[in-house]
Order: sequence, then structure tokens, then C-alpha cells
Amino acid sequence: MLSLVLVTLGLAGAEAPAPPPIREVGNLVYDGIPEIPATIGERTRPYAATRPTSVFAWSAFGARLLVGTRYGEVTQVHETDGPGRQLVQRTFIEEPVAGAATDPSRPDGFWFSADKGGREAWQFWWLDGATGRTTLLTDGLSRNEGIVVAPRGGRFAFASNRRNGKDFDLWILTGSDPASARMVMEGEGQWNALGWAPDEGRLLAKRYVSITRSSLWEVDVATGARTTLTPDAEGTAVGGGAWLADGSLLYTTDAGVESARLVRRGADGATQVVYADARWPVEGLAVSPDQRQVAWTVNEGGASALYLARADRLAKPRRVVLPLGVVGGMDFDPAGTRLAISLNTPTSPGDVWTVDTRRGALTRWTTAEVGGLPEAAFLQPELRSAPSFDGREVPYWLTLPRAASPERRAPVILVIHGGPEGQTQATFSPNIQYWANELRAAVIAPNVRGSTGYGRTWVDLDNGRNREDSVRDIGAILDAVAKDPRLDAGRVAVTGGSYGGYMTLATLVHYGDRVRCGVDSVGISNFVTFLRNTEDYRRDLRRVEYGDERDPEMAAFLESISPLTNVARIRSPLLVVQGMNDPRVPVTEAEQIVRAVRGAGGTAWYLMAKDEGHGFKRKSNREALMDVTTRFFETCLLPTAGG
Repeated sequence: MLSLVLVTLGLAGAEAPAPPPIREVGNLVYDGIPEIPATIGERTRPYAATRPTSVFAWSAFGARLLVGTRYGEVTQVHETDGPGRQLVQRTFIEEPVAGAATDPSRPDGFWFSADKGGREAWQFWWLDGATGRTTLLTDGLSRNEGIVVAPRGGRFAFASNRRNGKDFDLWILTGSDPASARMVMEGEGQWNALGWAPDEGRLLAKRYVSITRSSLWEVDVATGARTTLTPDAEGTAVGGGAWLADGSLLYTTDAGVESARLVRRGADGATQVVYADARWPVEGLAVSPDQRQVAWTVNEGGASALYLARADRLAKPRRVVLPLGVVGGMDFDPAGTRLAISLNTPTSPGDVWTVDTRRGALTRWTTAEVGGLPEAAFLQPELRSAPSFDGREVPYWLTLPRAASPERRAPVILVIHGGPEGQTQATFSPNIQYWANELRAAVIAPNVRGSTGYGRTWVDLDNGRNREDSVRDIGAILDAVAKDPRLDAGRVAVTGGSYGGYMTLATLVHYGDRVRCGVDSVGISNFVTFLRNTEDYRRDLRRVEYGDERDPEMAAFLESISPLTNVARIRSPLLVVQGMNDPRVPVTEAEQIVRAVRGAGGTAWYLMAKDEGHGFKRKSNREALMDVTTRFFETCLLPTAGG
């Protein structure tokens, strides 16, 4: 937490007004933030109350679904036995549950994962259905990823960095006995377990080096010996993968092409392309427990297309008719007759649906909470693009308030996603809906270079010394704003989280004369200090993207483009949001940019949560953030150019 001395740093001179004092409300620290009128909370609460529901897993016999949703502060495991039926809460812990998996051999309980305080050090538990008691299965300290259940049940594979805190090894744990955990394979860097061979003697594992380099491996469960199944080289990346009953391997890869395709590798090592789209990548992949049914999703410009096929007829898939939106988790029931999916759309926070694998018919199982708001009030975005400095088109989603017109030009809020290997997609955002409906602001969410979903070339265009080319893409978006008669180019704000937080700061540095204010959430303010202080297990992965700060020349370059170095050019008001326990972008990144902005005579509000990490997950914290952001925009964005 910033010390009280920061209050004095906000003084640009003797005549500058002192910022509001630091206030602590529960686990939230309000630094330099004025009191928030109660009337703001009255307007934001319905939007903040919206909550999604997502698929976790089918029960052992396929009669029920485990789903994740939030009725209180954080997401918990709930259970339902049919469309529109009651959701029964099963876990009652203080932290958000990240996932759950069922055991075919023990239908009386399930495994689930959660971290503490947003530190992303996920642990695993077993919940006994008969008693409701939970048993901690992992060490309580390390980061553990994935619960990959063996086909016959009774045990699961996972990845853990418990050996040294940096490298991920593959482990197997049996039932609900913590002492049964044993390391199967010692890894270097990032490894994950993806699945089991039908005979349970081998694991399918993924080695991840960067967004453009990852590979699939076969690991012998008894000996730990590993064999590469796909090329392990720069320029080749894989996504999901699974073995089929005939011993062949089904996986997604972009080897030799711009966007990932679905490929089948026979037992003899020969490969065959099963599905390919000339423009869009195959992303999600699921195989039924009996390995007779296959489902995959295609990312069509930020919206999902869903395909179903029999494993023996992969060349003849059925496209499932979906509304505009994004398919998240997918899980087949034990019989392979139904596929459960999480479906999030721009006008619905996210629900669980099932797809009949024989007919392709959709059935909605849950109805998301929308805070009492009519779904008809939610706005649908338009997909557009703007030409950038090098002639390439920058895609963006535009959500336009109903009242926007040349006579009533709307202020604009730019929302920049994190990653940078991420993508703004056609999903629900309570913030966007609130800003458009209540603040009457247009919201533009661009996918600047470096974003995924548009091919390998677009992903690589911002690497290393090309970092600020992605910032120049924001200039192209600002040009598009100026050309749209419905938008007010004189009233533009920018916001983003994580890498989007860096982009927010960089936009204020380079386009401060065209942007009134910015909201930096868990963002990078200095690439060198970020790389030095991020968690050990992430550092090498981030060096591939940003550059290696141990190289003096690269360090000098990263320093030169960092917002902290150029803080004197940030003249627009800034709101900084941070979780104290963030393992990705440490709290020091927020502290130093707040100090520097205030020291240079600028305005910086700072909201910090002691019980959060990389973003706010708790309902009360998200409500507070929405209120603070609203007050900030009311102060700096909503007044017209003359007042």
C-alpha cells in the first residue's frame, strides 16, 4: 500500500489543492479519491448484480451438471438436474472456485480448485457429497493447474510448480488422499496435462514456450519418459488435444499456416487435416468419454461457431446454430449424447446450454441474473475496422448508445484488452452496458496488433521493438472516432486491464491531446521492473513477448518506451486500480506510476484492494470499482468541451 506521503506528492505547487485523504473501507484503500455519492451506487447496482453461469462438469452418470455461479461474494460450485431447475450450492468457501471435476468411480463427491486472495496459487480439494466436508489435496502454497481425470476415474493428473516455484512438473493424485500425490515427470518451464490415453498408461501433455511455440508430448505414467508428438520449434503452436479410441490423436495447430486447423495424427505418425478455415482459427476442442463424439469451436472474428462430428466421420461435421456470442467450457455427458457448453453473448452475461449430439438442438439450462434489468435494454455491438499507419485494418467492436446522432454526439470510451495475446470478443460486459445505457457513451473495444484470433502475422506484429506499433493502432481508432459524426472526438477516455493497462498509459503519453482521461487497471508502468518482479514461473514467458531485460540494449529500449519514463507527458487525469496480491503485474507497478504522475503535478486517483490479485473478483469490490470509475468519468469525460 502507498504510504501517506503520497498525499503530499499530489501538490504541483503552493496553489494546487490537496487531494482527498486516504480512506480504508474494509479491504479497499481509496487514495486521492473523493467521496462517492450514494446516488451513483443506486444506478450501478443493477449492472454490477449481473452474473454469469458456466459449465464445470457432468455428474458421474450424466443426470446432473456442476456449474459455477455467484450468489454471494464469489463464484461457487452449484448443481442442477435439468433445464430451468433449481441451482443447489455445493461449495461454501470464502474464495472464488475456479473449476470442478467429477470422478466416474465416486459419484458421491467431486474435486474443485480455488486460490486465496487472488494470488493464483490454485489448490485442489475433494468435497465429500455425503458429509459436505472438504479435504485439501495439495500443499497450500504452490500453483497447481488442471484436474484431468483418468477415463476409469479414481485419479487425476495435474501440473504443479511445488518443486521449485518456477518449473511445472506433471503429477498424479489418487482419490481424496493427499499422500497419494506423486510426480510423474519433471518439467522445465510451462507444462500442462491435457488428457489420458484410453489404456491410462500414458498422458497427453503440452509444453508451452510462447504464443507461437508450443508442442504436444506423450508421457509414460510409469516411467515419466516423454516423447514429442508434434514439432517443438518456433513458429509452431498447438491448442487442445485428445486421443481417440483407435489410438489416433486429434489436436489443433497452426503449423505452416496463419490460423489453427484441426488435425488428426494416426498411430503411424501420419497427419491429416480434418477441418480448416482459410481465415479463422479452430480453438476449443472436446471429445466424449466414449471417444465417439467430437466438438470444436472456430473463432470467427471474435464470435464462436460450434461444430459436432462423430469420431469416425470427422470430415462431415454439423454446424450448430448459435446466437452471436462466445462458447466457453464444453463437456460431453458420459453417454456422449449431450454436450454442455457455456455461452456468453453481448446481451446475456452467460448461461449453460446443452446440445443434442444427434439433432444439434440447443436447450438452455440456466438463466443468468441481469440485475432486474430488461434484456431488451442491453445493446448489441457492431464489428468494424479502421486503417492503421501501415495500411492494415484494425478490427474493433462499437457499442453505440441509442441516443447518439450528429445532433447529440456521444462521448467515447476506448476499452483495450489485456494479453497482449488476447482478443475482445462478442461477450457481455456490465461496464460497457452501463456506460452506453446510463452515461450515454459510445464504447469502442479494438483488437490492436498483437491480438489473437486474426492469424500468426497479426499476433507477431507488436513483438520486441515493435511494441509501440500497437499504440499507433489506437491513433487509427481515434481517427475513426473523428470521422464518425455520431461520436464526440473532443470527449474520449481510455481504459484497459493488464497489458491493456499499459496501453492506457501509453495512449495518455502519445495521444494525451486527444484523450481526456484514462483508467489503468493492473497495468504495466515499466517493462523492466515488471519483468524483474513478476512471478518466477511467468518471467521467461513474458520475455519472449516483450524482450529480455537482461540484455542492456533491450533494457534501454524497454525503459525508453515505458510510461513511467515518459510520465511528464501524462497530463490527463488518471485512475489506477490494483490488487495487492497480483502475481502477474505486481502492486509496485501501480504504486510507482501513481507517485510519478503526482510528482509531475498530475492527477492520479488510486483504488487498491488488499484481498484481490490480477483484477477484482469479489462482488463488493467490483461494485466499488464501478462506482469509482463512474465518478471518475463524470468528472473528466462527461462535461462537454465548453463546460
